[in-house]
Amino acid sequence: MKPIVGVMPLWDDRKESLWMLPGYMDGISRAGGIPVVFPLSADERDLEQLAGVCDGFLFTGGHDVSPKIYGEEPMEGVVDICEKRDAMETVVLRSAMNADKPVLGICRGIQFINAVLGGTLYQNLPTQKPAAVNHCQNPPYDLPAHHVAVVKDSPLYECLKTDRLPVNSYHHQAVKEVAPGLAVMAVAPDGIVEALYKPDRRFLWAVQWHPEFSFRTDANSRKIFEAFAAAMK
Repeated sequence: MKPIVGVMPLWDDRKESLWMLPGYMDGISRAGGIPVVFPLSADERDLEQLAGVCDGFLFTGGHDVSPKIYGEEPMEGVVDICEKRDAMETVVLRSAMNADKPVLGICRGIQFINAVLGGTLYQNLPTQKPAAVNHCQNPPYDLPAHHVAVVKDSPLYECLKTDRLPVNSYHHQAVKEVAPGLAVMAVAPDGIVEALYKPDRRFLWAVQWHPEFSFRTDANSRKIFEAFAAAMK
């Protein structure tokens, strides 16, 4: 039996509709899982029931994480949030962690997981932590924008067998203070945290870059999806 992966939905404000990037789905499928997109529901019982039939969870990119989660007011004109999504994903993340089911976060996913677990974020890197590192590249998005230093002895290092990894990048928020219980797996040249994990969980990884764009051409991106799938077996 293949593992079933609950994929957090993307939301289009203008069209008022759910949507999904195929790379998230295809990356899971290629690694041996069955991806299922969650509804953007406010019903906690429905979400917990649905989470109960999933073997793992992918927290995708998309809207900014609401600064209210980590006790700040949004910066005017630069933060685009979806409170329904924040609320829904909080229920799913807690359900996943209570059952110790594997979780993978990508882009917004690393930010959301860090914020919900007690960390903080840079609301807008260009104004709060400007640097020469290109954190918001132009297309094509499957090409590297910068390198990250992978922490030795971390699960990511054990998976990829390298301490220097080229990554793509498309974000303006980022991890600021790491949440209690999380540990760093990779850092950008300007000090921005690029990957986290939770040592006391079976598998809770999160990366700031986008393996869903690069897995077709990049073996290391595929290895991240494969490690996620293997943790569900």
